[in-house]
Amino acid sequence: MDRFYFVLKAIVVGLFTGFINGLFGSGGGTIIVPALVFLFGIEQQKSHATALLIILPLSIISSFIYFNNQLIDYPLTLKVSFGAIFGSYIGAKTLSKIPNKLLRKIFGVFMILAALRMVM
Repeated sequence: MDRFYFVLKAIVVGLFTGFINGLFGSGGGTIIVPALVFLFGIEQQKSHATALLIILPLSIISSFIYFNNQLIDYPLTLKVSFGAIFGSYIGAKTLSKIPNKLLRKIFGVFMILAALRMVM
């Protein structure tokens, strides 16, 4: 029975994450990372890395739909992607060097700042 609830919980978290990712174009990490830490007991570093792999297919599906609806700004996408590729490499290399407790605090502050920015 525990396995059933684990799988059910994972599916519900995935459904909600996919919905938010599709609706807002991103943001799945703000849901999936805390869910992995608090609902599934995964350490902070591993939850960040796992979240990226979970979000990849969501982003591909959402991007395909946005592409079909002609909602993508290609010149801007190329410019931002150039910097994002290098930034993601540096961030991924840095992740393993940050202690879990500090990473949780940094992520929490980032989420609070993002939320404040959205409502102001």
